[in-house]
Amino acid sequence: MPKSGLKRLYHIPILSKALDILESLQAENEPLALEALYQKTKISKTSVYRILKTFVHRGYVAQTENGLYRLATRPRKIRFGFGGQSEDLPFSQAVTESLRAAAASSGVDLMILDNHYDAATAIRNAEQFVASRVDLVIEFQIEQQVAPIVADKIADAGIPLIAVEIPHPHAIFFGVNNYRAGFVAGEYLAAHAQQRWGGKALWVIGLDIEEAGPLVQSRITGAFEGVRSMLPDLPIEAFVRMDGRGLRERGYKLTADFLRRHPKDKGLLIAATTDTSALGALQAVREAKREKHVAIVGQDCIPEALEEMVKNNSPLIGSVSHEVNTYGARLIHLGLAMVKGDRIPPYNYVNHKLVTAKSLLTPA
Repeated sequence: MPKSGLKRLYHIPILSKALDILESLQAENEPLALEALYQKTKISKTSVYRILKTFVHRGYVAQTENGLYRLATRPRKIRFGFGGQSEDLPFSQAVTESLRAAAASSGVDLMILDNHYDAATAIRNAEQFVASRVDLVIEFQIEQQVAPIVADKIADAGIPLIAVEIPHPHAIFFGVNNYRAGFVAGEYLAAHAQQRWGGKALWVIGLDIEEAGPLVQSRITGAFEGVRSMLPDLPIEAFVRMDGRGLRERGYKLTADFLRRHPKDKGLLIAATTDTSALGALQAVREAKREKHVAIVGQDCIPEALEEMVKNNSPLIGSVSHEVNTYGARLIHLGLAMVKGDRIPPYNYVNHKLVTAKSLLTPA
């Protein structure tokens, strides 16, 4: 291929225009108006405007009070640390991907470490964030008992902290309103019992996460209250909490053991703190051939749960979406505001909504 052909192949017109604008600003000893840059570069005024706004957003150009533009002293790129819950869990993977995309689009350098659903690892990762001198930490780890240790290390270094889902001392909280998300799940389980079993539910099982602490446990508290609001005659003994740890294997074992102890019981409602533990419970129900007598609602709307829900007569009848696709943009926005010193509310709740087979199959 001729040399001129190679040049055309690798030439990026919009990037070339952006560099022309930067070079024009660099050549001047004073700020320039948009009109002046348009006249100098002969680039369309709309393109000049959009390029300038992008440079301002990324910190390469500053805009004066009277609307002129000048080269900015390029600041060090802001760096956030993110301690992910576990890359083995689908919801944690989704949070990480949402955050990675938002950081890239906002020009934030993101240091990602995996907490591996393990307390000791979360502590070591916090120490690594401090040693790396990140500007802010976003912490997503499950163990409430080590939350004060993790938070103290970060606070002692003077680093702002956002805690995802699990409250940490010194931290801004970001996550779902656990009680309300649980209540929605409980209401739907009770409605299923009314419609399919004439309201004759015998057991309400909550697959909880004890180590996550009271705030996350309020998902099951809410689910139980949601059931009670529609099935008020159920005795207190019908409500059973079990520590599923949010894990598939644990949800499977606990549910299988319960079904073996109650081989003839019908009308079991299962509220799971996560879809992962809900899928474990589902496996146990199928193996016991008890599908007609069990209904399960999870939390998080992970892809495998959504695929399961649309199957005919699946016991997994619903899941509460925490709108994980919005996490990244909101977390980066919160983080940048905190670094700037803005006043931030102590609790920042995400939206949640019930997702069912009907809502999945109904065109929007």
